[in-house]
Amino acid sequence: MCGICGKLNFDPAAKVSRGLLESMADTIAHRGPDDEGYYASGPVGFGFRRLSIIDLSSGHQPLSNEDETVWVVFNGEIYNYLELRQELQQKGHRFKTKTDTEVIVHLYEEFGAGCVEKLRGMFAFAVWDERGKTLLLARDRVGIKPLYYSVRKNALIFASEIKAILADPEVEAEIHPEMIDEFLTFYYMPGSDTLFRGIKKLDAGCLLIVKDGAVKIQKYWDLDFTTRHRPLKDAMAELESLLEESVRMHMISDVPVGFLLSGGVDSTAVLGLAAGKTPHALSSYTLGFDAKGITDERPYARLAARTYGSEHHELTITSRQFQEFLPKYVWHMEEPVCEPPAIALYFVSRMAKDYVKVLLSGEGGDEAFGGYQNYRSLLWLERAKSVFGPLNGMISGGLSQLNRMLGSAKINRYAPLLKVPFEKYYYSRTSSPFCVFKSHAGSLYSSGFRQSLEANGAPDPLQQYFDASAKFDRVNRMLYMDTKTWLTDDLLLKADKITMANSIELRVPLLDHKLLEFAASLPGNYKVHGLTTKYIAKKVLSRKVPKEILQRRKVGFPVPYAAWMRTDLKDWLVDLVLSREAVGRGYFDKKGIEGLLSEHARSGRYSKELFSLAVLELWHREFLKKTGAHIPREVPVPVRA
Repeated sequence: MCGICGKLNFDPAAKVSRGLLESMADTIAHRGPDDEGYYASGPVGFGFRRLSIIDLSSGHQPLSNEDETVWVVFNGEIYNYLELRQELQQKGHRFKTKTDTEVIVHLYEEFGAGCVEKLRGMFAFAVWDERGKTLLLARDRVGIKPLYYSVRKNALIFASEIKAILADPEVEAEIHPEMIDEFLTFYYMPGSDTLFRGIKKLDAGCLLIVKDGAVKIQKYWDLDFTTRHRPLKDAMAELESLLEESVRMHMISDVPVGFLLSGGVDSTAVLGLAAGKTPHALSSYTLGFDAKGITDERPYARLAARTYGSEHHELTITSRQFQEFLPKYVWHMEEPVCEPPAIALYFVSRMAKDYVKVLLSGEGGDEAFGGYQNYRSLLWLERAKSVFGPLNGMISGGLSQLNRMLGSAKINRYAPLLKVPFEKYYYSRTSSPFCVFKSHAGSLYSSGFRQSLEANGAPDPLQQYFDASAKFDRVNRMLYMDTKTWLTDDLLLKADKITMANSIELRVPLLDHKLLEFAASLPGNYKVHGLTTKYIAKKVLSRKVPKEILQRRKVGFPVPYAAWMRTDLKDWLVDLVLSREAVGRGYFDKKGIEGLLSEHARSGRYSKELFSLAVLELWHREFLKKTGAHIPREVPVPVRA
């Protein structure tokens, strides 16, 4: 919907200038090309860029209450705002607009920081309470909308994107080198830290409160996987009602809404559930690739579009388009993320921009209802362990039989991990297949950088989630961990940043928090049943999704980047990761990188690792040059870009 930014000086006598707010907001103009607004009063200031979706004529921000003692800037959508508005009016609150933004102002007057618990939607917002001299920052429950902040010696600065924080000349852009290892471990950056030292993400489901110069962060929501037993028939009826309600609420808009179709169950279901819930004609969008040997999802997307009569649009992108967009991909993502499908999302949302301002997608269905094959493998392994007991020989024999039954080569790889703590199991699934760059032959890290990591290693960003999920079984722990980390810091980061790069708002109705809470309460066999993943969701959606899509094998959204990096993009890749700039940064051993490239050319292995190295180098080129960021002296990196 928008881009927000702001600053609070801890010294009440220090003023925030409008010029600074304008500079910050200009960096995120792509998030809101329709309008801009500013509020500056003494030590506090807010900036705003608007993408008009609801109440097109009077939705100007920053917005205040009647006596201008409470001010808000807001990014997102509150889907239950009409209900909340009515309740607030009955309490005597007077509204001057028809926007969902104003609901937040009056909710804050009633409930203070507790206002966030009343909201159903996606949001990142800031409230300034003039009477209480208090700043409140809030982020939605699963992190659909991003919110960054930086606590400096004399101030706190916040924004929808890091670029806006870096626009403040008082913010020194310094690289946090230890986070490079974190990125290359997970292929994204879980947790609150970023690659800029001192610039953090507000965690999903959290508040940040500043009063009298003291900064406090508190969690207001979490997922609970305590099982609530109910007959399958009753659970199906409840799920169907929640799905219908969520999609209906996500269709609220004063502009046309379109649909991203991937050819899978979830995006097709969202389109099917939305049919008949809007006066506007339905439109849908998908994309394919100019490459051989990959599954083309477009025929399934066309089938979904025909089934529900949407006006369907599609396009094809080439390896050259993919490569040429990569610097912009890095610039918009801001955090290094190995997410090649994001490039596809950019081109399809750019196409959709000619028709709509809002897109709906099926993101989140797999994390909510157990849609990935590894959940099934893990569940079967847990059952085998309980059946065959602690005797290793019996376990081994049983697992071999199970492997033959399921036809899954992954069983043998996962089986030994049942004997290790969950933490090690989780890392085996999420991190690089050769334990990142630390244990690869000869180590891909330079000796100097490796020593620096050993001396300055960052705390485990996942530990808080391991601790919070300790009481759940392994399957539910995996679902919890994926929801709190990979979903928030990879998939949703990509979804927001890349669609907003095209001034498009992306909505994700399958991540409504009431749906997530319901899914978390279901027994495991309602999610994974026999060989069927997402069991209850597929049963409920069987009337909405054509059987050709419902019954097909899950393939994700295949982007042929691995093949391109061995053919069309091979020279570009080699030139980039072995360039004088890249080698001169001092992070990696050149011979190790050459060996990685050689093995990839021979066997096709390590495509994610090499794409991650490419993203990391492009990140340095984009942000070192454009922000003046520097690498701290204590890290042995001899060359500055």
